[in-house]
Amino acid sequence: MPFDFLRRGKEQPVAGPQPELGGSSRGTKGIAFDGLTEDWRLIGTMLLEGRLSDVLNRREAIPLSDVSWAPIDGSAPFSPVPGLKSIDPYDLIVVLAGEGSLPPLSDEERAAHRVHKVNFQVVLEAPPFRVTGTVYLFPGADPERLMDRSTEMFVPVTDAVAMLGDNRLSDPAIDVILVNRSYLREVAQLDRPAGDRRPTR
Repeated sequence: MPFDFLRRGKEQPVAGPQPELGGSSRGTKGIAFDGLTEDWRLIGTMLLEGRLSDVLNRREAIPLSDVSWAPIDGSAPFSPVPGLKSIDPYDLIVVLAGEGSLPPLSDEERAAHRVHKVNFQVVLEAPPFRVTGTVYLFPGADPERLMDRSTEMFVPVTDAVAMLGDNRLSDPAIDVILVNRSYLREVAQLDRPAGDRRPTR
């Protein structure tokens, strides 16, 4: 395995409060990891505590085990990478979030989410990938602002599909895809939320 094979030029983290994972290791669990870089697809087990999006947004190296990789274009099968023990979130463009990585919301949390956020159907261009799905933003926010610098490094997209050219990369069972905002090059809104009377452009 080439040394520093994933390392790219990184922009400095945005100052601001970051999500906390807590100090106890008792809540740490292994979950399936499926991440896409510019050239590679990596699968394995990620050790984390709390929500996957919170862990990624800490901008710290994430420990992995049982990692395998394959070229992103599918030109070769997955092969083990025993020397890869962690991943830098900056190298990840897209992370496919399985059900086990997203703790279920309570009825109260679901209700609060519906009340306080507005859903937008969008296409996110994060070359070489295209992600189509739904993002939830606070009222008055414009989806194009997702390209602005933010303390939130990854944006969750629900009912999402990840594509590489004409090839679908995400499994139909995957409902949420996390997209690294620093790789976004274009955000297109497919429709307007209910009740939005702003003129179309």
